[in-house]
Amino acid sequence: MGTRRRNRRGTGPPVFTYEAVPGVPPVTVGRLARGFPLGEAVEPHSHDFLTLVYFERGGGLIRSGDEAWEVEAGDLFLISPGEVHDASGLGEVEGWVVFFPVEVFGSASAGVLLAWRGHPLLLPFVRGTDTRGSQHLNVPPEARPSWSARLSELDSELTARRDGYKDAALAHLTLLLVEVARLSEDVVGELRLRDEPLLAEVFGFIEDRYSEPISLKDVAKAVNLSAAHLTTMVRRRTGRTVLGWIAERRLAEARRLLVETDLAIGEVGRLVGYDDPAYFARSFRRAHGVTPLGWRRAGRP
Repeated sequence: MGTRRRNRRGTGPPVFTYEAVPGVPPVTVGRLARGFPLGEAVEPHSHDFLTLVYFERGGGLIRSGDEAWEVEAGDLFLISPGEVHDASGLGEVEGWVVFFPVEVFGSASAGVLLAWRGHPLLLPFVRGTDTRGSQHLNVPPEARPSWSARLSELDSELTARRDGYKDAALAHLTLLLVEVARLSEDVVGELRLRDEPLLAEVFGFIEDRYSEPISLKDVAKAVNLSAAHLTTMVRRRTGRTVLGWIAERRLAEARRLLVETDLAIGEVGRLVGYDDPAYFARSFRRAHGVTPLGWRRAGRP
């Protein structure tokens, strides 16, 4: 799994850096059992990777940015890169912590403002950077057993390293982030709150129509802009094209359907906007390095 090293920069809090190991999935899972398991990392610190902390049992206080919370069972914290947080006030908590680098779903482009923040599965982490504190959510009681089970399965894949575990680990992480997104405030509403009404319209249209054969012209018409102007604006603000966002939304739903249903591969493609099964398979493999069937097999025990 990835390793983290303490790296003091100047006189501020220490910064931990994610070091990817060649050939190993870029995700690390740790068990929180009767205390925070990271030793010196309980003191105020930050890191250059994304962190998800889920508490099965509460106790004590956690601080992030300008905010502090009494930790309760079901609490979920999404900590963004660079966010200073302090776990020294935690008590006898139990749960899970997941670390992964910002390029987990592909290379982040240096110099692009929203390089990682533009990815739909990572948008729930953005709120922390915008409000100077981590995103704090709470998993409903009825959903907590499934959260614990999914985190345990991710941990088992990374520990056992059975055939196909690399694809399986990323599939589990993807599904975990889908559940995070469902708990978080909707993306369109969040964009409006951040004074991005045009982007909100674009993403709202894509969300409503991604399963249909929509094009760049369709999106441009819906927001009353020329296709060229819309392309330039969206690329500049998110680091990705409109067509790239349409494809990502379709593939995100395809990933979910492949693991959570037994629908035929061609039917999955049709439901997410690909009428040609061969084109769907090629698009999926180009994006993920594995066929839709391979993804399905890797994401199941």
